[in-house]
Amino acid sequence: MEKLKGALAVFLGASSFGILSTFVKKAYGQGLTLGEVTGIQVLFGMLILWLIFIAIKLFSRKTFQSSTKKSSWIKILISGTSTGLVSILYYKCVQLVPASLAIVLLMQYIWIGVVIELIFFKVKPSKNNLIGIGIVLIATLLATGLIEKGLKDLNLTGLLFGLLAATAYSVFMIVNGRVGNDYHPIQKSAIMVTGACLLVFTLFPPNYLFNGQFDTNFLHFGLILSLFGTVIPPLLFAYGLPKTGFSLGGILSSAELPVATCMSYFILHESVSSVQWVGVLLILGTVIWLNAAKSSTH
Repeated sequence: MEKLKGALAVFLGASSFGILSTFVKKAYGQGLTLGEVTGIQVLFGMLILWLIFIAIKLFSRKTFQSSTKKSSWIKILISGTSTGLVSILYYKCVQLVPASLAIVLLMQYIWIGVVIELIFFKVKPSKNNLIGIGIVLIATLLATGLIEKGLKDLNLTGLLFGLLAATAYSVFMIVNGRVGNDYHPIQKSAIMVTGACLLVFTLFPPNYLFNGQFDTNFLHFGLILSLFGTVIPPLLFAYGLPKTGFSLGGILSSAELPVATCMSYFILHESVSSVQWVGVLLILGTVIWLNAAKSSTH
């Protein structure tokens, strides 16, 4: 029963990520800019996470022993810039290409992460990983519509931002697994989002907070994007992953892809052909297979 609860939590956390691109598109439609969308997400996310952590610290019976901490919070803060970079690059991609395509480009982290680990950490990819990379690349040609339409209908700048977002996401995944694991998960998330906030506000100064431009639209999208992109996923993952284990967690977290594609199809009414659906399902199947294979080897 506990494993089922954990599985549901991880699935909902991934689904929460999946709906982001749809609301980002809607925010752009209401006249918000890239800097405003990313800025209000990280600002609201940072404030909510710190409030949750302070509440836990005040009302929980568990004590937080600072003496047990070995890693520096500065490292977590700096590593948090990677998640800020993911938001900036991904939301720029969403601005230029359909949301259903943007999520496919983000999923390229599957093979980009393997390449980064090989170059910087000398971790050789397994045979399964190499097969998986091959399938993902072929599936991407289907899912992006390249095989059907060629390059003429694709925004190449959007394509580039999508691949850069996937690279930043790979760095975030690698760094997140190596830094701050001796901190409370909510505290770690709060510090990381603070780092993201510093990066976003450095690149896009938040003038809208002081010039009277901040209105109900900012509040509306700020709450939605921060809750579904910054607050709910880490809370649900922190609860669910210890119960499911990371391999099953990896399978369930791939729910982000079909959720994002379905949202863009049904809510934004974007065109997704049957060939593109085949590509999406192939990528999803590969993620499930890789994590299942990883689980069986442990």
